[in-house]
Amino acid sequence: MSELERLTARLAAVLPPDAVITDPVRLRTYECDGLTVHRATPGVVVLPDGAEQVAAVVRLCGEHGVPFVARGSGTGLSGGALPRTDGVLIVTSRMRRIVEIDIPNRRAVVEPGVTNLAITEAVRDQGYYYAPDPSSQQVCSIGGNVAENSGGAHCLKYGFTVNHVLAAEIVTPDGDIVELSAMDAGYDLLGAFIGSEGTLGIASKITVRLSRAPEAVTTLLAAFTGIEAGGQAVSAIIAAGVVPAAIEMMDALAIEAAEAAVDCRYPAGAGAVLVVELDGPRAEVEHQFAAVERICRDSGAFEIRVAASAEERAAIWKGRKSAFAAVGRISPAYIVQDGVVPRTALPRVLAGIDRLQEEFGIRVANVFHAGDGNLHPLVLFDDSVPGEAERAEIVSGRILDLCIEHGGSITGEHGVGVDKARYMPRMFTGDDLDTMQLVRCAFDPRGLANPGKVFPTPRLCGEAPGVRKGAHPLVEAGLAEQF
Repeated sequence: MSELERLTARLAAVLPPDAVITDPVRLRTYECDGLTVHRATPGVVVLPDGAEQVAAVVRLCGEHGVPFVARGSGTGLSGGALPRTDGVLIVTSRMRRIVEIDIPNRRAVVEPGVTNLAITEAVRDQGYYYAPDPSSQQVCSIGGNVAENSGGAHCLKYGFTVNHVLAAEIVTPDGDIVELSAMDAGYDLLGAFIGSEGTLGIASKITVRLSRAPEAVTTLLAAFTGIEAGGQAVSAIIAAGVVPAAIEMMDALAIEAAEAAVDCRYPAGAGAVLVVELDGPRAEVEHQFAAVERICRDSGAFEIRVAASAEERAAIWKGRKSAFAAVGRISPAYIVQDGVVPRTALPRVLAGIDRLQEEFGIRVANVFHAGDGNLHPLVLFDDSVPGEAERAEIVSGRILDLCIEHGGSITGEHGVGVDKARYMPRMFTGDDLDTMQLVRCAFDPRGLANPGKVFPTPRLCGEAPGVRKGAHPLVEAGLAEQF
């Protein structure tokens, strides 16, 4: 009997019968997250319904030396929740209670399986909402948002998940239940935990900040003949001192995909569209809108639409929000990339992406949060064509190189996961990575919490995660490659 089989027998003793899944067919339901190019059937899946059960599972994993991975709704796009065939997948979908809503203190306490949008729906009637809004907000879980420090269209003005989490109850890799708070003295452990991608523990309860709904919201769509003109409009809007709630851009290929999927009816002939949303006090929004409209026209917008109702606002956003999934209508397969660059570098990076398309014969649809330079190039390919998937992978990596060369990062909001771990050495030195490993090892010295994510480890086959101590002898001898 393997160690995992012995552990599974003990899990069945501490969890309800329907909370432990071992059936091979049902296990395959969990073999990937939103990044489907990476798949692994989990050794066993458990569905705890509270922090105590999560802690019990983690403690048993520790006793048996078996790795574990946490998963929320499985919408992540970097393979952060990719399971281990030799490990336990801890799924928090049954932990969906909104524990407390505290309007006077503008906060809500929720379990990790609660969806992002459900928080807003719970407080909307009282004039509040939860600000971070990933495109998948209808289905993504707040626990996953915390693990990935998720963003969304409105993070330009309001910040990412880390700016809206006040406290978290977490299960440590040792199986202890501890509280982390933004009010804690000393090191910002809550800040370190948010965005750690499940390598420092599992959130079992989260206290989020509630924001007051703005008095006024205005959404406009501006159509341009090309993406360069749209980029000029973005720079001019920011230079004018206007900070919109969101500035989103789509190029011609992304528009084509959205039209095919949801019939969003964006202006015919548009080579790029810009979605700009302003919110705040009514007088301020009206003043800013006049400036944004003038800037868009001066930058070459040939059509501007302004939403006159909530329904029209939803219609404008419909194309943008569906863009990722929509490209499936125009391409058999695609890679969602997630780099970020300084806003001023956008024109040069987009031109570089154009050159990569021509060099490798691979189409790239650009959808991005233009205001904060967060690119989401969608690299399209046909996996039935020999060599095309490999070329798409090269283009995807070259795009990240472009981001690094222009002072950006390999991830803006999707995380590193398993997908981009190999790119970390392109951005960080060995000493940088060792320092990060020291933090990780302080929480999880045995490397059982979501191993294989974020860090390019094992660096060599069979090497356990941990702090590197000098060059590996096999690398020095030229017998192995460090990646």
